[in-house]
Amino acid sequence: MSELPGIVIAGASGRMGQMLIRSVLESDRMRLVGALEREGHDWVGRDVGEAMGGVALGVHVFDDPLEPMAKAQAVIDFTAPEATIALSGIAAQARAAHIIGTTGMSDDQIARLEPASRHSPIVRAGNMSLGVNLLTQLVKQVAAALDEDFDIEVVEAHHHHKVDAPSGTALMLGEAAAEGRGVDLAQVRDAARDGITGARKRGDIGFSVIRGGDIVGEHEVLFAGAGERITLKHMATDRALFAKGALRAALWAQDKAPGQYDMLDVLGLRG
Repeated sequence: MSELPGIVIAGASGRMGQMLIRSVLESDRMRLVGALEREGHDWVGRDVGEAMGGVALGVHVFDDPLEPMAKAQAVIDFTAPEATIALSGIAAQARAAHIIGTTGMSDDQIARLEPASRHSPIVRAGNMSLGVNLLTQLVKQVAAALDEDFDIEVVEAHHHHKVDAPSGTALMLGEAAAEGRGVDLAQVRDAARDGITGARKRGDIGFSVIRGGDIVGEHEVLFAGAGERITLKHMATDRALFAKGALRAALWAQDKAPGQYDMLDVLGLRG
C-alpha cells in the first residue's frame, strides 16, 4: 500500500470539488482514495474519473462516507455547513484530518465541530490562499494603528452562484479588523443597509457585497478617514489557488495533534 496520504474529496461534482480532485491527481505527495456526494446524486456509485468526463480512475463516488474514510488520512470539504458538521464526526472516527473550506457557518455550527477536534485535527478557513491570509494580518495591523476616526468597510465580490453573504473571507477580514481594534465584531458589525438608515455609527465595521458574473473572488478593506483613505485589496483570478491551499493544509495536518487550526497555522503566519 502506498505511504502517500489518502485523500477523500467531499462535494465531488461541484466546481471546487472537481478542481480539488484534479489537484490531488496531479500531486505526487498524496493519492485520491474516494469522493463524496449527497444521497441521490447521479454521480453516486460511478467512477469519479468517468463522472468528470474522463477515463476511469478506479476511485468511486460514495454517498456514505464510512467506506472511503476508512482508507483516508484527510478529507477536504468545501460543501455546506450541516454536511460539514456530519462529516466531522466521521473524520474524527477515522482519525483523519478534516480540511474545511465551507463558508456560511454560524457560530453555533462552528461550535459543533469542537467534539470532533478532540480526536483529529481540523483546519478551517474562510479562505485558503496565501495572499488572503497575508491580507488578514495586514488588516489587523492597520486597524490597530488607526483609531475610530477611520471608518472600516469590507467590500467583497463573487460570482452569481455564491449563496452566502458576506463571504467567509469578508467575515475573516472583519474579524481581523475588530481584533486589531480590540473589539468584538458581533458588537460593531454593520451589514445590510437599505432605505433611510441614518448616519454611520462611529466605530462600526461595515460590509458591502457584490454578486455577478463569474467573479472568482475580490476582497477590499477600506479605511476611510477625513481627507485620506487606505485600501488593502486581494483579487483571485483562478480558484486553483484555493485548491492549492487546501492540499497544503491536508499535508501539513498529517503529523498534528487533534485540535482546531487555520491557515495562519499552516502558513506559519501565526503571530
